[in-house]
Amino acid sequence: MAVVTLKHITASLAEKRDMSKKQIQELLEGFVEALNRNLKKGEKIRIPGLGIFVVAKRAARMGRNPATGEPIKIKASRKVRFRPAKELKEAV
Repeated sequence: MAVVTLKHITASLAEKRDMSKKQIQELLEGFVEALNRNLKKGEKIRIPGLGIFVVAKRAARMGRNPATGEPIKIKASRKVRFRPAKELKEAV
């Protein structure tokens, strides 16, 4: 399975949009920064055609160490969840 990186996406967009790779890279980096900033605030991000990013809270819970079987306490945390849009689901 091939891995597509931000560098590959930048090159592809630069070709199609008649812009420099540097301009596209700055734009995409700004997009990622904006996503991170808004998710840190706990905001929901909806991108039509792509999906919804949301921060979910996970409560503290008891777990088990797989090596020893000993019970351990897992502290509460926040996780990013992604729900794909209908268009993305159908495309894949």
